[in-house]
Amino acid sequence: MTIPNSIAITPELVASHGLKPDEYQRILDLIGREPTFTELGIFSAMWNEHCSYKSSKRWLRTLPTKGPRVIQGPGENAGVVDIDDGDCVVFKMESHNHPSYIEPYQGAATGVGGILRDVFTMGARPIAAMNALRFGAPDHPKTKHLVSGVVAGVGGYGNSFGVPTVGGEVEFDPRYNGNILVNAFAAGLARTDGIFYSKAEGVGLPVVYLGAKTGRDGVGGATMASAEFDESIEEKRPTVQVGDPFTEKCLLEACLELMATGAVIAIQDMGAAGLTCSAVEMGAKGDLGIELDLDKVPVREERMTAYEMMLSESQERMLMVLKPEKEEEAKAIFVKWGLDFAIVGKTTDDLRFRILHQGEEVANLPIKELGDQAPEYDRPWVQSNGRQPLPASKVAAPANYGEALLKLVGSANQSSRRWVWEQYDTLIQGNSLQRPGGDAGVVRVENHPSKALAFSSDVTPRYVEADPFEGGKQAVAECWRNLVATGAEPLAATDNLNFGNPEKPEIMGQLVGAIKGIGEACKALDFPIVSGNVSLYNETNGIAILPTPTIAGVGLLPDWQKMAKIGSARDGDRLIMIGTDGSHLGASVYLRDILDTIEGPPPQVDLAAERRNGDFVRSLIRNGQVTACHDISSGGLAIALAEMAMASAKGMKISLSEQRGAAHALLFGEDQARYVIAVPADLANFVQASAESAGVPFRPLGAVAGRELVVDDLINVAVEDLAKAHESWFPTFMA
Repeated sequence: MTIPNSIAITPELVASHGLKPDEYQRILDLIGREPTFTELGIFSAMWNEHCSYKSSKRWLRTLPTKGPRVIQGPGENAGVVDIDDGDCVVFKMESHNHPSYIEPYQGAATGVGGILRDVFTMGARPIAAMNALRFGAPDHPKTKHLVSGVVAGVGGYGNSFGVPTVGGEVEFDPRYNGNILVNAFAAGLARTDGIFYSKAEGVGLPVVYLGAKTGRDGVGGATMASAEFDESIEEKRPTVQVGDPFTEKCLLEACLELMATGAVIAIQDMGAAGLTCSAVEMGAKGDLGIELDLDKVPVREERMTAYEMMLSESQERMLMVLKPEKEEEAKAIFVKWGLDFAIVGKTTDDLRFRILHQGEEVANLPIKELGDQAPEYDRPWVQSNGRQPLPASKVAAPANYGEALLKLVGSANQSSRRWVWEQYDTLIQGNSLQRPGGDAGVVRVENHPSKALAFSSDVTPRYVEADPFEGGKQAVAECWRNLVATGAEPLAATDNLNFGNPEKPEIMGQLVGAIKGIGEACKALDFPIVSGNVSLYNETNGIAILPTPTIAGVGLLPDWQKMAKIGSARDGDRLIMIGTDGSHLGASVYLRDILDTIEGPPPQVDLAAERRNGDFVRSLIRNGQVTACHDISSGGLAIALAEMAMASAKGMKISLSEQRGAAHALLFGEDQARYVIAVPADLANFVQASAESAGVPFRPLGAVAGRELVVDDLINVAVEDLAKAHESWFPTFMA
């Protein structure tokens, strides 16, 4: 059988599809002939880094993905974790980095839309969103434009769709000047007996297209996301998708209504590589072939080619395998919601992926090999050379501690993110129990009197660059700690691994080291990775981003009435630090922002101490013995105290008189496994005795009192002045 080849396949055309000569040879060997132009597009979509994980698969398999609460780990649209009472939480994080740099509003908006679809495709109603954003230097000419567009895009889509944005991160560093990061997280609630999967089952069953019409937006988006940037970046604007949150809201309601009818056998979101990826994944998982007739696909543009239709990444679309007897009932639901419903193909028993267009067969490929036989590389990697130790005695103390603290709380990276999160609807659905600005977002579980879920997203890229293994561990530990600081039991995590070009052994070494660190921390903390995303080739003109393995986690609060907050300390409360004294200044924000250097290794992460100290703090919170809690991270004890003081608008009288180290290390050291807790005065001795008997190190700090943050004779700053510095950086920058 001859397959029409309307366009000659040249080496240049192969290269422009992101395929290496040996990969193209693999295609020739696999199908025994030259591919059609449409088939070349299909292979480029399925075999690019973004869809096939060809550089990272080998290492991702080493991560812990199972646990007593894990219902579904990696490999589906999202991970699923049991939260008791027949309920489960469905969640995932994904990157939309390249599109957001090219077209910040639509790139960020469609990143939010895509991750929400991943969640409701599984049968869950989205209840929370977060985003981790990283931009270039504030003084870079593009930074303000990118911040403005991305924040507007995140808010524009999430607010219109109707999901609260409950947390996230925003950071600035010159290394993101040419390649920003937009990592979007979503979580939803489902019943454990009502989860939907993407594995097609049954031969001769209808394959149904649902949602919005197909256009030319986003053609080649996944391939673009698997390449470095250079001067030609503006030419890539057509590869960015365009989102419509109102259509997506209708799609959510229609899908959940349809799922309740029992009509759905399998369902898959059309995300990266659109119709191609969704059809291949559904068929291959079920050991079935798929035949599609593109003449039946609803389109919004005329004369679209088969190539364009197969690679379009138009948003708000799903593919489904349907029980034939439910066809009319299913169609009526979608018509009611004003959405397209079209039978575009069928399942077959021949393991082929066939595409028909205008009466011609434009593709006929082996479906399993398209997914399973994607190249898999064991890329060469080199371990990062660890930095030399940096004793605190070799680091200069500040001339004025109060001025140093004010400078830090008012700096680009430590200042308040209120300007950002006030553009998001953080309270929609009426279940948000903590607004952004604390350790974790907390959302009440609807239809349950006391249960709530906590969400946090964390990574410290400067640590990962200094030591990928310790930095990977620290990202997990900090996320775990932020959940604990609310009183939650951390359940599971999702990862978004953002790195440069994996073909460079030193970049591949960062990825390998970080995954090893993440794996070790997740095992030690019983915090499995249940979903995630890898984003590589985050480079422009050969300059890579900081290695950024973002970790987002979910925790469970059985009784949200006993939840702790950062700003709920009361006058007279005693302040106690849980954990060891600060001594580590390597790779700290004190070094970076006060002394203008980035030397030294990151802090070591003692996972046994994390576990012990965190379990102790959680038990105090759940016993009602803690009035406020905050974890200690970037900026050390001084920043943690300042943030608690600002959040409660109350002063603190702190004494470090029993100093066991240099004051600047004690105040600004970034040692891990630490918290500051506020406890009622009459419980302070009991809490300290409990810590002692549990083998948990602690230090009494002082009391909540007055309107100033006072630390011995080192710091005496009005909380009002701290707040003014903290709150003014972002609005001033964006003005």
